[in-house]
Amino acid sequence: MNGYLNESNFMMVEEGFTSRDLLESTLVELCRTGDQQAFFVADLGDIVKKHLHFLKALPRVKPYFPVKCNSSGGVIRLLAELGAGFACANKTEIAEVQSIGVPADKIFYSSPCKQIAHIKYAASHGVQLMTFDNEVELSKVARSHPQARMLLGIAADSSPSAHPSMTFGATLKSCRCLLESAKEQDVEVVGISFHLGRHSLEPQVFAQAVAEAQLAFDMGAELGYRMHLLDIGGGFPGTEDTRAQFEEIAAVINSALDMYFPEGCGVEIIATPGRYYVTSAFTFAASITSKEDIPVEQPGSDGEESGSKRSFVYHLSNGIYGTFSCVLFDGPCPKPLLHKAGAWSGETQKPCSEQLLCSSSLRGPLGHAEDQITDDVELPELQDGDWLIFQDMGAYSIATSSLCGGCPQPHVTYAMSRLAWKALQLLQGKPPPAEDDHESACTPLSCGWEMVESLCVPPVFTPAGII
Repeated sequence: MNGYLNESNFMMVEEGFTSRDLLESTLVELCRTGDQQAFFVADLGDIVKKHLHFLKALPRVKPYFPVKCNSSGGVIRLLAELGAGFACANKTEIAEVQSIGVPADKIFYSSPCKQIAHIKYAASHGVQLMTFDNEVELSKVARSHPQARMLLGIAADSSPSAHPSMTFGATLKSCRCLLESAKEQDVEVVGISFHLGRHSLEPQVFAQAVAEAQLAFDMGAELGYRMHLLDIGGGFPGTEDTRAQFEEIAAVINSALDMYFPEGCGVEIIATPGRYYVTSAFTFAASITSKEDIPVEQPGSDGEESGSKRSFVYHLSNGIYGTFSCVLFDGPCPKPLLHKAGAWSGETQKPCSEQLLCSSSLRGPLGHAEDQITDDVELPELQDGDWLIFQDMGAYSIATSSLCGGCPQPHVTYAMSRLAWKALQLLQGKPPPAEDDHESACTPLSCGWEMVESLCVPPVFTPAGII
C-alpha cells in the first residue's frame, strides 16, 4: 500500500454488512443516550468500486478528484491510495492534500479565478499545473508563478441551450489572442481544459467539446506550443440509477478521443470527476429537534363547514448553513427515509405510503428563518427525537459546511468491506496480509481478485496462489 490509508482510518466490516446496518446500530445508541447530533456514514468500498468502474469505462483518462466536492479525510486518503490526482480550488485545499503526503505533481490548481497570494503559495509548494481563460488570470500567473504549466480553459458548450451558470472558459474566437498573449509573457501552455458540469449530461455535448478542444490544440501548434494535456472536466453522474447514463457518456467520450486524440498522439487525458466518486457513498442522518403545527384551512362544499388539513414544519439538527448547503450548490434535497422508535420506515412499522401523510417542510435549527432545506415533502407526523435519513449525500455536503448557527461539522464514520480492501490491495499489485482460517473461509483471496478482474482492471501482477 502507498501509506495514505490504513485500517485505523476506517471500520472493517464483513461483506453484506451495509451502511444501513451501521446507521441502525449508531441510531440505536444515540436514541439510548438522547444525543441528537447529526452524522454521516460513508462506505469507502463504494468509492473503490466507482474507481474500478471509471478505469474500465474510460481507460485512457486519469482522474483528478476535486477536493471542494468532498474534503473529508477518509475520501482524500482513499483516493490518494488509489493513485488519483487532486484538483484544488485554493491554497487551503492544496495544503490539505499535501499534508498527507500527496506530491505536487499530482495536484492541479483548477480554479479559474485565483488570488495572487494563493498562486504564490502554489509556486512555493511546487504545484505547477493550473488553468486560465482570460487576460487577467494569465497576467497574474505570469507575474507570480513563472514556472506554471497552464491549461487554456475553453467554453466548449456555447450552444443556446447551455446552462446560464456556465460562464467560465474562453470562446474559440478568443483562444488565439490568449495563446499569443501567453507567448508574449513567456507562459508555458501545455494543453486545453473544459468543464461541462452536471447541467450538460447529454453525451453528444462531450463529443462536441472534445472536437473543439482539438481545434484549440491546432491553434497552439501553429503558435509553436507543444501541447500534451487535455482536461475533459467533470459532471459525471454518481448515483446508482444513473449508471447507464455514465456508461453512455463514457462510450461517446472514448469514441471522440479515438477520433480527435488517438492513442499514440502524445496527448495525456485527465478528468475531474467529483459527484461520480462520492455521491452514493455517503448517507446522512439528522434528528428532529422541534416542530410547528400549521393548520391549513380547506374551504367546504355544498354548505358544509370548512375543514382543515394539518401541515408541519420540522426543524432538524443541521441545515443549509451546514451539511444541507449542498441544496444551494448542487440541487434539491434527497427524499428522506424515516427512522422512528428504533425501526426503519417500511420494516417493523407500516410503510410511509400506508400511513397518513402530511405536507411537511424541513428547516435547519431554530433561529434561522431563512434556513429552508425543502418544502412540500410528504411525511407521516414526526416527533422530537425522530431521525430522517438522507441517502446520496456525498457531494458538496462537507466542504461547504461550517460552524455557522451552531451546526458543528457532523462526525463521519467510515466503513469498508474486507472484499473492497482486498480489491484495493490487489489493484496496487500487492497481496493482502495473511488472515486466520475463519476469515479466509468467509472471504477468500479470490473474492478481491474477482472484483478487480470482473471489471477488466488487472493489477500490477497476478498473485501466484491464483494463477
